[in-house]
Amino acid sequence: MDAVNTCAAVPARGAPLPATVRDLGRQPYEPVWHAMQRFTDARGDATGDELWVVEHEPVFTLGQAGKAEHVLAPGDIPVLHVDRGGQVTYHGPGQIVVYPLLDLRRLGIGVRDYVCRIEQAIIDTLDEWNIAAERREGAPGVYVGGAKIAALGIRVRRGCSFHGLAFNVGLDLEPFHRINPCGYAGLAVTSVLDLGGPSGIDAVKPVLLSHLARQFGLELHATPESPDLTTRS
Repeated sequence: MDAVNTCAAVPARGAPLPATVRDLGRQPYEPVWHAMQRFTDARGDATGDELWVVEHEPVFTLGQAGKAEHVLAPGDIPVLHVDRGGQVTYHGPGQIVVYPLLDLRRLGIGVRDYVCRIEQAIIDTLDEWNIAAERREGAPGVYVGGAKIAALGIRVRRGCSFHGLAFNVGLDLEPFHRINPCGYAGLAVTSVLDLGGPSGIDAVKPVLLSHLARQFGLELHATPESPDLTTRS
């Protein structure tokens, strides 16, 4: 059975729940990672949901079960072993990274449904530029013509999600040749720009956020306030 039949992402219904959007701009990976860990550890039943949007400095990240052999030749790009699911991926300028910090229990969403809804939001975003995208069964993410355009790496703790999605818009794809993307040797990777869409993340970001809000039944409210990104020992 294919992924389309096993992953039917239906937009949430009912009154939307408020969620705060924090656009962090361009940031190194590690301080943002630790900040979302702290946010998730400190949240209670009344803590509001948030979506953090960021463009990272170049970095390779390996998930919890990530195998070092999938990092082929990192060169001058740092490699971090982190606490998300999945294998190795690359983050860099020109890629939209969104961290949905959601209480999945409050939203009534299971982990599989959560993944499906993120994928659908990306698929619907690409459709805005007439780019036909799809899922692959057993390989989370979004693909166009067999090439990966968005990667997912998530973590759920006490029913609350962190980590998230990385969506290739206009980034340099060369670093993906230094790894086996998501643990698959020879996996092709593409971007919105390469497929005829816009090159700038500012054109894509509001569309993606709108579709994420629709999938999760959220009413988004932007704030200029940033989380505490202070590095702590």
